[in-house]
Formats: sequence, C-alpha cells, structure tokens
Amino acid sequence: MSLYVQQNQPPGVPPLELTGERTLAEAPAENYWYRRHLAVYEWIAARVAGAVVLDMACGEGYGSDVLARDAARVVGVDGNPEAHEHARLRYTSPNLSFQWGAVESYGEPASFDAVVFLQTIEHVIDPPAVLAHFRSILKPGGAAYVSTPNVLKLAPAGQTKSDNPWHLREYRAEEFTELCRGAFAHVEMLGLFHARKLRLHELALALGWDAVHKRTGITDAFYGRFTPAIATSDFALKTERLDRALDFLAVCRVD
Repeated sequence: MSLYVQQNQPPGVPPLELTGERTLAEAPAENYWYRRHLAVYEWIAARVAGAVVLDMACGEGYGSDVLARDAARVVGVDGNPEAHEHARLRYTSPNLSFQWGAVESYGEPASFDAVVFLQTIEHVIDPPAVLAHFRSILKPGGAAYVSTPNVLKLAPAGQTKSDNPWHLREYRAEEFTELCRGAFAHVEMLGLFHARKLRLHELALALGWDAVHKRTGITDAFYGRFTPAIATSDFALKTERLDRALDFLAVCRVD
C-alpha cells in the first residue's frame, strides 16, 4: 500500500488518501504532520476532561477520539462525506459521535463547554463570522481552542501568504490575536515549537545537514527511520517568541 494512504485500518473501514488539506493517522509519510497536530489535541484533551466538546472540522477523526478519552461527550463535525464516513466507522467510543455539517452553522446556542477548531480557520471565507458562531454555541465559562499555521514559517520572506491553494488567509501572531479578540474578550495565545529530536534536527539543518545527507546519499535511509520515529513529545507549546512558532493556538474564553 502507498505511503500516502492509511495503513492497517480495521475491517470495514475504508482507508483515506492524503489530499494536501487533511492530516491522517496511520499514513507513514504523514507522521510529522500527524504528530504535530496530535500534540495540540492531547494538550487540549487534558483541559476538557468532563466537558461536552465539539470538534469542528474534525477530518479523519483521530483528534475527536483523543478528546473523548476524558471528555463527557464529544461530537466530531466535518463537511467532507468521505472523511465523515471514515470517522464514523473508525472511532466508536460510546461518548463519541460524528455528524456531517458546516462550521458556519452547526450547533445550538450555549450547547458546548468547548469548541476545538484546529488548522482550519485559514480555509474559511469569513473567519470573524465563524468565531462569532463558536462564541454563540459555547456555554458561559466555555472556551474555543483555535489553531492556525504561522505565515512567517510558510510564506516566502516579505509575502503575506504561502502558495498553499487551500489557504485563503494566513496570519502573524498579532493578526491572529486581533482576529480572535474580535469575537472573544479573553484570548490567550500560545505557539507550537519543535522540541527534543526535532529541535536537534532544526539545529542540524541550520548547520548544513541538508547538503550532507544529499551528498552522502543517505537521505532515504535516514528519513525512512527518522520520520516514523517522530512523537508528540517532539513538539511543545509555549507563550514566548511567537513569531518563531510553527503554529498558533488561541484559547478563547467566554465570560
């Protein structure tokens, strides 16, 4: 099976293929991105124990499953029929369900303790309206967890956007903070950074590692082992030096 198709799925669960706009579990070539996103889901999961959680734009469903380990109830929502069907069949915890729906309209007023919306706001046409909708469906004291990539890590120097065809808008830290504060009075901004072996790899690249592995012909052998070994512990969320972060995570609270 291709490295770009999910492997080892349970009987009756159709594997998904990489499309460039979603992250997959059990796809070897995707492990870096899967772990990068999973690290954020695990951080949020520790903060929503006992809560009723909406995982909006849940994609393949692995994040909803992580949230459901300790949450009272989780609803994963996605507008892609293929991803929705896969998630429904793949993740079957009794406190977890999946619905087909749109991010702009799914959910009743004051019905969730937390809304999770990761790596998707850069895709939507009207981000302020989406955030206002999230605020409306949160209970008093609830929180929306919203992440997006750092444009300074994606776009060429001096450009306001990368060449990713699915991204409508990409943000600097201060721009993303301003966007979130347009809908929520209380916003805490964190950045996701490389840690442990990914930090060492980052330093090696700065010292010319790319030229070394290409010149010595070990690229495939090295990354064939290195990429599958990446873990969620190779990422860390911090509040300082956000301009250098890979992604931003906004924790937006309702009074």
